[in-house]
This record gives sequence, C-alpha cells and structure tokens, in this order.
Amino acid sequence: MTDFQINLTIVVFAAVILCIAFDLLDMVVAALLGVSTLIAFGILDGSDLMPIVHTAGGPLSLLFGGMVVARVIGKTGIFERIGDIFLRASGGSGKRLLLLIVAMVAPICAVLPNATAVILVAPVIVNVCRALKVDFVGPVIITAIVSNAAGMLTLVGDPATFLVGSAIGLSFPDYLRQVSLGGLLAVLAVVPLLPLLLPKVWAARVTLPETRPPVPIERPAFLILSLLVLLLMVALFMIGEYLPTRIVPPQVAIIGAALALLLVYGVRIEPVGAVIRDVDWKTILFLGAIFTLVQAFIKTELLQGLSIQVYQWFGAELMPVAFVLLAGIGVLSSLLANIPVVAAALVMVTGYLVAAGAAPEIALAPGFVNWPSATLPVFVAMMFGGTLGGNATLIGAAANVVAVGICAANGQRVSFAQFLRIGLPIAALQLSVGALYVWALASLLGP
Repeated sequence: MTDFQINLTIVVFAAVILCIAFDLLDMVVAALLGVSTLIAFGILDGSDLMPIVHTAGGPLSLLFGGMVVARVIGKTGIFERIGDIFLRASGGSGKRLLLLIVAMVAPICAVLPNATAVILVAPVIVNVCRALKVDFVGPVIITAIVSNAAGMLTLVGDPATFLVGSAIGLSFPDYLRQVSLGGLLAVLAVVPLLPLLLPKVWAARVTLPETRPPVPIERPAFLILSLLVLLLMVALFMIGEYLPTRIVPPQVAIIGAALALLLVYGVRIEPVGAVIRDVDWKTILFLGAIFTLVQAFIKTELLQGLSIQVYQWFGAELMPVAFVLLAGIGVLSSLLANIPVVAAALVMVTGYLVAAGAAPEIALAPGFVNWPSATLPVFVAMMFGGTLGGNATLIGAAANVVAVGICAANGQRVSFAQFLRIGLPIAALQLSVGALYVWALASLLGP
C-alpha cells in the first residue's frame, strides 16, 4: 500500500467520524461513502472479503438472530404484559423506574447479547415512560449503557467481549471467575450518576390509575413456543461450546432465528417476509460498513507497526500497556463501533506480546489460545476498553445504535450530542472502575 493510500485511509476514517459526530450525514450514508471511496482507490478489493466476513460474521450473526427472535416474541403481546407489570413496579416513581432498568437489564444481558436485550426491553421502557409522562430518550439510553456494562457479566453478553474471550480461549467458567465481578462493578457505577444525568426523570412522580385487568395474551400457545425458542438460545449460549458438536454463540443465534422463523411459518400468524423486513437492517449495514473500514485500516499495517512502537515505549512491562489499552481502546470505541475496534486491537496486542516475550512466536498463528496467565490482565483491559468505552457515544456499540433506532421509530430522534451528554460521564467512571479491577486482577495473578 502506497503512502497516498495510507494517508487516504486515515482521512476517510476521520471524515466518516466527523460526519456522524456533527450530524452532517446519516451514519449509514457516511460509512458507505467511506467504504466506496476506499474501494474506488484500490485500498479495498476482493481479497479483503474473507477477513471482513471472519471478523464481522460472528457479531452480526448475534445481532441478526437476536433481532429475529425478539421480533417474533413481540408478536405474542408479552411485551405489553411485561410493560404493565413494570409500570406497577415503578409505583409512578421515575427514580424507581431508573433503578428497575438497572436491575432488570443486567441479568438479561448475563445470558443474552446486549443488543438483543435492548431490542427486547427498550419498547417496554418507552411505553412505561409515556405512562409516567417523562421523556423516554434518557431511560432508553440508560438501557443501552447498562446492557453494554452488563454484557461483561458473562462471555456471551457482549460481542466485543466474546471476540476477545474466544481469541484467547477463555472458557465460560473461567470468565465467570476472573472477569464477571468487573462487569458487576461497571453496572453498579451507573447508579450514582442517574440523579445527576436524568434529574427530571429521577424526580418524576405520578399517580397511577386503578389497577387494570392484565393485558390478554391472544395466542398463548404461540407465546409458549416462542419462549421455548428463547430458552433454547439461552441454554445453548451457556453450554453450546461443551456439546459433542461445538456450537458457538453466533451459530446459536442463527439457529434461534431459524427456529423462530419456522414457528412463524408453521402457525401462519404472519408472513415470514414481514418478520425479515422488520429486522433493523440499517444497524446491521452500518456495523458491516464500519467493519470494512477497520479492515482497510488493518491493511495499512499501521497497527502492526504500532505493536513494535508500544514495545519500544514500555518494554515488557505489561501493566502500563494494559492501562494504555483500556484508555486508548475506550476512546476509539466511542468514535467507532467497538467490535471492529477490538478486532483491530487484537492484531496489535498479539504482536506486542510476542515482541515483549510475554507469549511465544506461535501466538501469531491463527487459533493460538495457550496464553500465559500474566497476559490475561492485558486482554481484560481490552474487554473493558471496548465494552465500556463504547458507552460514550451513540455509534460506540451495537446496543447504542439499536437504542437510537428504537427512539427514532417512536418519534424521537437522538443526536450525537444528546447521547454524549449522558454516555460520556458514565463511560469515564466505568473505565476508571475497570482500571482498578485490571490492577487488582494483575495483583492476584502475580508476576
């Protein structure tokens, strides 16, 4: 790649980010124009297709499968019933509403990908906010932010976390022992900021009407079968990798989507095409375009060069590198979708660890998972940076993009600045908590 192409790649990156940040173009249009420019100048070609599919296939499969299953379950009327229960649980209090969001979203994201959780929960939050006569934008943003943090409770909760965990061969139980507590602390860090960031919602208080009869479930059999599909997905997320035929989370999501569509087809409740059309293709297309832009950045070999530079700066001292990664990936994940940022960072970190002698040269080969325990804090720092840094902006995480899309579908467009006002302070506090956790983990693991 020529110097001109390298410089052009950087300029295109910056231009896409600025267009989105200052609302100059629709984010999908900006990302696709960026990709088109790189193709036109020969920076991206057919040889890049497989690397893009390899990196983007898993996260996008998780997102697609979650969207399909959520859409099918939504047809049962269960969300209306849950919304009524949620409203009664709030007692007409905005404060209780916000605390309930944290309490409800966190366990859901422990077993489902966070974007899927937002798809399931956000419509309920919108309806409850309308009943409480408060603006739903803030609570929906909080839903996305909590889902991202809670995504660190388990290996499958966030695509970025799964990407790092699978790259280093971290098992589900090992993740629970070594990382999950950090995710819990990140979730709890949201709570003290709620009255400061959403004072009107926090102070809201309305008198609820008399208890109404519960919203009827028109098709109980369809509901039961839909929930069975969801439960099967959850079970396979947790045990799929331990089956005789190994099934990883992205495959589970596709299986779930296929079963949900089969159910729709079998009961003839609506055309399968209607379900497919209702998938948020805009979000999927945007994330795919961002993955493509990151692939172009990888081709510049700037990341590989950066790994050597990091070694020259820090030598074999892994803790300073872990903190720099946490902050750096955190910042980048707020400007770009966190999943491809983490995917690109893995290339750089692998090169650095080999250069620093913390891992053997065979670690550069695809599929290497036998990482020394001393390297774990570095990878956990990447997880924190990618997952929590993405909370700062509306384009930082798939859950954020989904949440913004749901707000738009309900008549409220969310600006970059509007999301930033809520997301940035929370992300800053969560990253600080993450840094403390990485330090504690490194201390426990020892030299």
